[in-house]
Amino acid sequence: MGTTQETALNQLYYGDNLDLLRQHIPTGSVDLVYLDPPFNSKRSYNILFKEKSGEDSPAQIEAFGDTWTWSYESEALFNEILNGDASLKVKDALEAMRRLLGDNDVLAYLVMMTARLIELHRVLKDTGSLYLHCDPTAGHYLKVMLDAIFGPDKFGAEIVWKRTTAHSDGKQGRKLPGRVHDVIYFYTKGKEWTWNPIYTPYEQSYIESHYRFIEEDTGRRYRKDNLTASKPGGDTSYEWNGVRPYKGRYWAYSRAKMQQFEEEGRLVYTRTGMPELKRYLDEMPGVPLQDVWTDIDPINAKAIERLGYPTQKPVALLERIIESSSNPGDVVLDPFCGCGTAIDAAQKLGRRWIGMDITTLAIDLIDARLRNTYAESIQDTYEILGIPKDMDGAVTLFKKSPFEFERWCVMLVDGQPNDKQVGDKGIDGVIRIPIDKKGSSQRVLVSVKGGSTNPGHVRDLVGTVSSQKAAMGVFITMKKPTKGMVDAANHSGTYTYPINGVTYPKVQIITVQELLDGKRPNLPTALLPYFQARRRQDDGHKQMTLG
Repeated sequence: MGTTQETALNQLYYGDNLDLLRQHIPTGSVDLVYLDPPFNSKRSYNILFKEKSGEDSPAQIEAFGDTWTWSYESEALFNEILNGDASLKVKDALEAMRRLLGDNDVLAYLVMMTARLIELHRVLKDTGSLYLHCDPTAGHYLKVMLDAIFGPDKFGAEIVWKRTTAHSDGKQGRKLPGRVHDVIYFYTKGKEWTWNPIYTPYEQSYIESHYRFIEEDTGRRYRKDNLTASKPGGDTSYEWNGVRPYKGRYWAYSRAKMQQFEEEGRLVYTRTGMPELKRYLDEMPGVPLQDVWTDIDPINAKAIERLGYPTQKPVALLERIIESSSNPGDVVLDPFCGCGTAIDAAQKLGRRWIGMDITTLAIDLIDARLRNTYAESIQDTYEILGIPKDMDGAVTLFKKSPFEFERWCVMLVDGQPNDKQVGDKGIDGVIRIPIDKKGSSQRVLVSVKGGSTNPGHVRDLVGTVSSQKAAMGVFITMKKPTKGMVDAANHSGTYTYPINGVTYPKVQIITVQELLDGKRPNLPTALLPYFQARRRQDDGHKQMTLG
């Protein structure tokens, strides 16, 4: 477990968040946790509950078949929780889930999440809060585990966020209502927690029905409010404008306050002379935050936030959560940080932050997002941990995950790595170089080898560049290339860049050590592999107001 020592720098971790939480995050050091774990809300997998014996269960669920699989590791983590320090309620709930669901991929997902939720509860301060973002597919299972870990009395709200516009889900003859919302579970750790009231704008229909009156000289909207009360209090039994409150009623304000209203022009009178108070629309904070959020639009393809990440959430959504449940200087933790929306929002709002992700792609994307949004100097405020900084780190990453090693190498040369490690035919990523002002580009194929290499690998890349009509190729190797490999690259030919006529070697070899030393292939300036978030400008626009 972590200690109570805190660090001043923000932190971006590559690795398994369970290990990172246990090894690096101190107990009671985090003010707010937001997590958006993978639950495949953008896809639909109709999988059967498969028992360990291989028999089919009659129940069906749309869930996590391509991500979480019941395996030896799942069984080991399940037993670790049962034999560990978790509360009896947590152990009972997890065992009940196993009896209900069987040994299948859904249970694997819940075991994975339970272990992490236990650690997230540990690292929270007593005044801290947790927001778990999911969809209706997994929500009911996850809420049971949250109740067991935090306690049912610590449940704050089930927030419904309308994430998309109306559409039909009745594909392949299925008769279903359209699925347009996500669920966000809000839990607190202690009896007292950070909460900053937030108000959303009134709907136009409410304004027109309740604030019907408009002052001619100022144009201000207002409504009329009763100035009487049912109980007396202080100077409330007097005559005003020749009238008194009706029998059994009293003035709600003192004579002095009533005189102030009169002088400010806030009183209007009925035909009987009874005063009423003007309540101006522009002085009202708005609607107190409710648990159904329909006013935060999802990210569309043309949004300036769009980074091309499949489950990206809008910054406004995270701003609302962070503003309501933390204060400037507080620590915000996102253990599944993806493309870094929570981190971006925390940075914007002056919070400290910790981000974790199990892919090097996400870490590289977040780093690029922060630098592009806040300028290069932002790098001085955070440290990236777990990404190789020397050859020992590169070797460790290769042994841990050859696929992540390949992706890391591709990203070092401004390439877009493959999404999956299947059918790549030796090509691990693509660099794109612009060839005109219309947005056209040509490809530079990237092949990465962390193990043994030989001239045949280079010749394979030369042949693939030719057969796929790519512009060039880059061969990245952990080990120093042999003379035969260098000869194969030297005989690959040349490429002439159409914009300026400069000639480049058709295929180039570069080592991991050279990349770590800052050397890069001799290429035209590449297009960045992500849609970049624009440099943030303060336009004064707010989705909500703080009370």
